[in-house]
Amino acid sequence: MRKVILALLVTLLLTSMVLPGFAAGPTTLTFWTFQELHKTFMDDAVETWNKNNPKQQIQLKTEVYPFDQMHNKLLISLQSGVGAPDLADIEISKFANYLKGRNPQLVPLNKIIEPIMDKLIKARFDNYAKDGKYYGIDYHVGATVMFYNKEYLDQAGVNVDQIITWDDYVEAGKKVVAATGKPMTTVEVTEHWTFYPMLSQYGTDIFKPNGDVILDNADNTKVLTFIKDMIYKHEIAVPAPGGFHHAEEYWAFMNQGGAASLMMPLWFMGRFVQYMPDLKGNIIIRPLPVWKPGGDRSAGMGGTGTVVTKQTKHQDLAVRFLEAAKISREGAIKTWTLLGFDPLRWDVWDAPEMREDNMYTDYFGKDIFTMLLEIKDEINPTVITDKYPLAIDLLKKNVCFKALRELSQTPEEALKEAAKELRQ
Repeated sequence: MRKVILALLVTLLLTSMVLPGFAAGPTTLTFWTFQELHKTFMDDAVETWNKNNPKQQIQLKTEVYPFDQMHNKLLISLQSGVGAPDLADIEISKFANYLKGRNPQLVPLNKIIEPIMDKLIKARFDNYAKDGKYYGIDYHVGATVMFYNKEYLDQAGVNVDQIITWDDYVEAGKKVVAATGKPMTTVEVTEHWTFYPMLSQYGTDIFKPNGDVILDNADNTKVLTFIKDMIYKHEIAVPAPGGFHHAEEYWAFMNQGGAASLMMPLWFMGRFVQYMPDLKGNIIIRPLPVWKPGGDRSAGMGGTGTVVTKQTKHQDLAVRFLEAAKISREGAIKTWTLLGFDPLRWDVWDAPEMREDNMYTDYFGKDIFTMLLEIKDEINPTVITDKYPLAIDLLKKNVCFKALRELSQTPEEALKEAAKELRQ
């Protein structure tokens, strides 16, 4: 009798493992971020995952913290070995802090990245790599482009497609100033979104790949001097009102037609739509002017790498979910349709979904990704070392302000002072 009962129990147990009515509940994954839009994106990715994976459901518990609080909390939890989430966002200027030491407490993601690397913008993955291992996946390429006010260019008789080099840009700017009384562009003096893209596009950087500081080299000095000359010598540029392109004073200035063009990463489209609605229909997007014929016409800037921490108890599931959310074909397309970002997978840039009407095509037109396909191989990786966070702070607080606004130092002096601090 006991054998019969035991056999029935075994049968019942095995049946419960396969019958839908006995299916296990969803697996809870925790996710920390500092950006509400990223939460919205990941929530949508969970819905898609659960539709596509009915036998392995996910419940995502997301915490949105203030920027500094989240990064500090995550760093402490990883260093202490307790309390970290399954997944987390790490902003690019902070990422090097989490790769220190021989054994980063993040899960390498090579197994989901390398098989499709031929479809990805590799430079954007190099930003989150160390010793041949990729630890983060961004939300976007961050291709730096030029936003032009076509109304002002037309008034000045400037054909935007004849602006090929930076010298062409300066000459066009002089015509715009003469015809409209408006500056050709604005320059950040308390942030790095003017200087850093231009030096990356030039083919230089803050560091060499081996970590040596090259911030004060001749190329970087030339770039910073060129920016200063646009303001004070050629008089086609002005310091951005509020100091940088995310200041409320700046958005008000531009919304009223303050300048004829603006260089920023493509993700700045969202700022135009949200904060500068009166420019709708006037702004067109083009590649950057080149430093010399045949040079690079863009630079990859900004970003946030999503990581899987080694404290997760669901490593395989977290990695596969991250893959589906960000670098699957469907996930990449939603990077555009939900966030207005340029997807990491360039092979979706000509997909039909990328041309469907949305708030961004209504504002800027439909040829955005046709243009991006032309410049996808002209984006250099940025060298990110342990001192990268300090370097960005120095660019923001010292270099750009002292050389471009305060004028207390020449470009060469400002760069040498910052480089000296980085070498200490």
